[in-house]
Amino acid sequence: MTEPQIWTMMGAFIALMFGMLTVVSTLFVRVVRTEVGSVRAEMRSEVGGLRAEMRSEVGGLRAEMQAGFATIDARLETVNTRFDAVDARIEGLDRDVRALVKNTFGLDRD
Repeated sequence: MTEPQIWTMMGAFIALMFGMLTVVSTLFVRVVRTEVGSVRAEMRSEVGGLRAEMRSEVGGLRAEMQAGFATIDARLETVNTRFDAVDARIEGLDRDVRALVKNTFGLDRD
């Protein structure tokens, strides 16, 4: 082989290597972009599903707590009613005791 043929072959080989490097790097960048895009889409769908699940769970918890508060309010109303009844009975006993003390100890002079 002559020297110009060697230089021509070296130039062709270098051009071929640069071309192959360009093609491989372009394909690699496309694959990476595609994979990152698919991961991004999958993450968005998972986060969306998690968001929906959390909203439903919080909504269910809110409903349960409101039902519990309604039950507590009803029980407090019952307790207040019973305390009012006990208070009325104590007032009646207090009136009766005052009347007995007045009659027993002669304090009718008021």
